[in-house]
Amino acid sequence: MPELPDPIPLSALQHWRYCPRQFALIHIEQAFEENIYTLRGQAVHAKVDQPGPEVRAGLRVERALPIWSERLGLIGKADVVEFLQDGTPYPVEYKHGSRHKRAEIAACDDLQLAGQVFCLEEMTGHVINEAALFYASSRRRRVVTITTELREEVLIATAAIRTLLAAGKLPPPVHDERCRACSLYDICQPGALSAQTSQTELLTKLYEADD
Repeated sequence: MPELPDPIPLSALQHWRYCPRQFALIHIEQAFEENIYTLRGQAVHAKVDQPGPEVRAGLRVERALPIWSERLGLIGKADVVEFLQDGTPYPVEYKHGSRHKRAEIAACDDLQLAGQVFCLEEMTGHVINEAALFYASSRRRRVVTITTELREEVLIATAAIRTLLAAGKLPPPVHDERCRACSLYDICQPGALSAQTSQTELLTKLYEADD
């Protein structure tokens, strides 16, 4: 029987969607630094990551529920899963900040949530068409429709992540707006590396011109 690949943490989907280099620093180089955003995220999860069931408004609710998908090789923990009357899971992922996030940040959250949907569908046999993200600052949910396109993005991301893990190399830095909020900025050094790359490219062009 072929050996199964190591499972990918669901959080890796968000890291990869935000920045492949950030993903590689965390999941290949095992590098991580805290900043105000990561600390806020930890504070939010500390309030909900208390395992166990409860009944709320007639719904069975599971907190800090371990979930996995053998088909995709995903593993992680769902902050909150509400089970509807027919047994269909409704995952709710908790995030810090407001639900009115920039579109590219919201897309990262959506991808991680969709990864949870794949896991819960495989575990329960129920089709999940909708899930939600709860943002601590605004204390409001943002409903996410699990579209065909979002499901396809999970498959693409999972394949890309496995390719990066197999290569074991850091992608080049992006050095754009994403870097300002990244806790790994000092480790990544995107400005210095981008300048070095630009200088190397310039020298290459000059040598080619001389030739």
